Amino acid sequence: MGSFLQAFGSLVLGVLNGFDRLVFRGHLIRLSYRMGMECFLSTNHVLFKDFKKHALAQTQRLLQASFAEAKRLERPILYLRSSRDSKEDLARALAAKHRIQEGLIAIFKCVEPCSTFRLHKNRNTHMLEIHPKTGQCSYLYRYAFHPVFGFMHARVQTWYPFAVQICINGREWLARQLDQIGMRYQRRDNKIIWVEDFAKAQQLLDQQLQVHWPDVLNGVLHEVHPSHPELLGRMPMDYYWSVYQSEWASDIAFRSPADLGRLYPQWLRHAITSYSSTDVFRFLGRKLMPDGQIWPRFEGEIQSSLQRRLEGVRIKHWIEHNSLKMYDYCPSGVRIETTINDPSDFQVYRPKQGGPEEDKQWRPMRKGVADLHRRAQVSQAANDRYAAAVAAVKDTTPLRDLAEPLCRRAPAPGKNRQRQVRALNPLASEDAALLAAVLDPKFALNGLRNRDLVTLLYANPPADDQERRQRSARVTRLIRLLRGHGVLHKVPKTHRYTVSATGRQAATALLAARNANADQLTGNAA
Repeated sequence: MGSFLQAFGSLVLGVLNGFDRLVFRGHLIRLSYRMGMECFLSTNHVLFKDFKKHALAQTQRLLQASFAEAKRLERPILYLRSSRDSKEDLARALAAKHRIQEGLIAIFKCVEPCSTFRLHKNRNTHMLEIHPKTGQCSYLYRYAFHPVFGFMHARVQTWYPFAVQICINGREWLARQLDQIGMRYQRRDNKIIWVEDFAKAQQLLDQQLQVHWPDVLNGVLHEVHPSHPELLGRMPMDYYWSVYQSEWASDIAFRSPADLGRLYPQWLRHAITSYSSTDVFRFLGRKLMPDGQIWPRFEGEIQSSLQRRLEGVRIKHWIEHNSLKMYDYCPSGVRIETTINDPSDFQVYRPKQGGPEEDKQWRPMRKGVADLHRRAQVSQAANDRYAAAVAAVKDTTPLRDLAEPLCRRAPAPGKNRQRQVRALNPLASEDAALLAAVLDPKFALNGLRNRDLVTLLYANPPADDQERRQRSARVTRLIRLLRGHGVLHKVPKTHRYTVSATGRQAATALLAARNANADQLTGNAA
């Protein structure tokens, strides 16, 4: 948010960065495939011919255990004819009607699609087998006010393999944290629109990243699925927790609704008319070609849409299953939010699954809760890039002021300042490719190295070691060139380099001008 606050800091009251919606899923891994299920039944001495009878009995045990608390507290247990009914709205209405502020609110039961198992008779062996199938079964939705997370819900599958889903909200959690320390705040739905101390509130949001999620989720599991692990009999096992969906929000509170009302329409107009598919790729941290274009092998779908909703106007960009959006949630507040459903588009520095701890490399991010902290980092980086693009709308620096320092010779980096590096030509293909490469979003968090630029600037692998050394030497000179012009800064005690704020501003503007036509530059476009 640095460039955004640099542009609009005097108008902004505060910023809160943290998780909004978090959906966790728990699976009994060994019951998720055929051989594991067969082993489970054998261990518990259940004959295949008795599987359906056994499963029905297990479902009844699950229902009785789950309904016990509701019956004791005299909370509603309702059957919903349609799974499309808004369970959250119904739960909030019941909480208001019965003045429930703590604990269980209600339990809803409905039928939804599920992954389960069925009996199958093998025609060749004439033996019964257990096969996975997609069918329908009853689910229990448990809505409650949790002492830590506040308003939340969980969903439990009542048939094998008893999958569990837990949904919490980071801003609801923050409200509980603020209540505990007695800090004043204002909220609208699940959004904190004002808080007495934004810095302290941000510290509380940062604390949410430090929890040990398996322990926390297993604690919630005991409340939402009390029949675990008794249902598993002689083969106890723990749930494996993954993140099905995460929303990371940056809420920006303005001092005056008039300021946001003046600026927000400009941001929307710029976003819907100016952001291209490559811009959306860059915002969401996807790798681009050296010339700044999308890789030809990408066959996914990129979309952008503008929608007017009850609370405001929303601009949203999708790349397949992940998205980035911006909307005004109150007269003086705007939110930038990254939603990740498929984390494999991003990378995390980790060892191979089950491999030695010291063998760490950049590998695809997993859905498991172990990578949740990295998920927060890449989401915040996406929000920051979008905020920086928004801030550039306000930038009135003439292009000549950005181009002139780069287009003349500059002192070389290092102690000998008498030596100089050549001028850059941002309109030429080679220098434009170099600037586009260093602006690649994947370097925003950790910086770039010589070999990173070699990979981006050369499409084909080197023919031999001599060519590899030549390429590395050339890129070393190019890094020195960019350091001389102040585009790159060296990270102390490393071989990594980061793009400076002024370098990013100049390179972004010059590359945009390079790709614009005459009508766009002169304002004569229809």
